[in-house]
Amino acid sequence: MIVQALAFYLFAAVLTAAALMVVIARNPVHSVLFLILAFFNAAGLFVLLGAEFVAMILVIVYVGAVAVLFMFVVMMLDIDFVELRQGFLNYLPAGLLVGFVLVMELILVVGAGSMNAGAPQTAVPAAPPEGMTNTEALGRILYTDYAYLFQVAGLILLAAMIGAIVLTLRAREGVRRQVIADQIARTPALGMELKDVKPGQGI
Repeated sequence: MIVQALAFYLFAAVLTAAALMVVIARNPVHSVLFLILAFFNAAGLFVLLGAEFVAMILVIVYVGAVAVLFMFVVMMLDIDFVELRQGFLNYLPAGLLVGFVLVMELILVVGAGSMNAGAPQTAVPAAPPEGMTNTEALGRILYTDYAYLFQVAGLILLAAMIGAIVLTLRAREGVRRQVIADQIARTPALGMELKDVKPGQGI
């Protein structure tokens, strides 16, 4: 238990510091790197809670895809951050208002949770059977009770992918396109030409 407590405080401290550096870092590339560090520490906290599937998804999806995508976008875009900071004071009142509303909502949520801590719970989730990991239990529920919803989600993602391809595909003039039928129908006679090179002459 002492090792788990030390690991929890270590992950929590690094996560808090990394999240703070994401906001206050001046270099956007450094902000993305601190974001990746925060994701890794959050995954460590999930592992301590026994939710290894959530930790794995956090590392694979957010670190492996989203954070790396942020990195490439920030590095490839030529953004004038000096010009962006010039209008900071114009948006400061709206930012303070939004921040105040978010803080008040967090206080209400924490206060409501502390007041309902002693109330009896009506629905307690059942623990997975002995010898079964939570990943296996989640898979059983996902592919049995919610199998149709899972398939519908896959169809929605497929439709979104096809729509994105259709919207971004452009037929431009002067661009050579790959024609599979012509490649399959190509014969050695079409792809090879014999030249009779005389002595002392180049091709």
